[in-house]
Amino acid sequence: MFLEAYAKINWSLDITGVREDGYHYMDMLMQPVSLADEITLEPASSLSISTGGWPPSRADESNLAYRAALALKNASGYPGGVSIHVQKRIPIGAGMGGGSADAAGVLYGLNRLWNTGLTNEELENLGLTLGADVPFCLRGGLTRTTGIGESLQSCDYQYNYWLIVIQPCPGLSTARVFSLWKQDSCGHPDTDKALHALETGSLDLLCSSIGNVLQPVSETLRPEIAKCCSDLKTEGAQTALMTGSGSAVFGVFRSARDARKAFEKLSSRYKTVFLCHTQHDSIRILEE
Repeated sequence: MFLEAYAKINWSLDITGVREDGYHYMDMLMQPVSLADEITLEPASSLSISTGGWPPSRADESNLAYRAALALKNASGYPGGVSIHVQKRIPIGAGMGGGSADAAGVLYGLNRLWNTGLTNEELENLGLTLGADVPFCLRGGLTRTTGIGESLQSCDYQYNYWLIVIQPCPGLSTARVFSLWKQDSCGHPDTDKALHALETGSLDLLCSSIGNVLQPVSETLRPEIAKCCSDLKTEGAQTALMTGSGSAVFGVFRSARDARKAFEKLSSRYKTVFLCHTQHDSIRILEE
């Protein structure tokens, strides 16, 4: 089986509280984008994983794709195994959910390959044990995620937007960024307005209402993030925002033509640059 597992962006990321155990209550709008890792699944007697592409990722039992296969095997009692190959394209430590996308792709693909028969809800619950973004990466579409990632609401939207995604600097530790965030240190995005903007196709309203409360923290650790957002706007982006806990940022463009023109200029300044667009699918099986 050959499939693509797509990256995501956060249109909006807000923190609404902190639990006693340190987990953060989130309110996020997320959507897949047309940048994918490629995953090959081949039946085998045991579990194994290999990786390729760029950036390099670990090919061992700590890899989230391997852990996803093990979790499904244990949950279903499937007696066999699988050989997993992940060809990376989604940047690591970027806030684009690359590891979560790989885990979701493996869960979705193996549920079909192994004929284990888990429902979508059961897959999402299993995915949550692997990471907070895995349920979204299984579901796809425009999704509002609340709680610690377990509450997902699928939302309608009017358009897919053209984006330029740039990782201007080394990746950031999600745990460190969250640990440095303070409730009173930032403003909050208007998630309801952002959702309405996406539902109605109002780019101007979208630009004025989206936001990411972690961005000021990440910019303190990596000043290149703020500079990159400025560069994107200079080259025609209607707005630019960090996704997740960073370090990737994305610029939103009115048209594919505008995005391509900016891509030509920015790709000579930054090493890790992608021209892509938002979409519904988070996983696509290309060959069974």
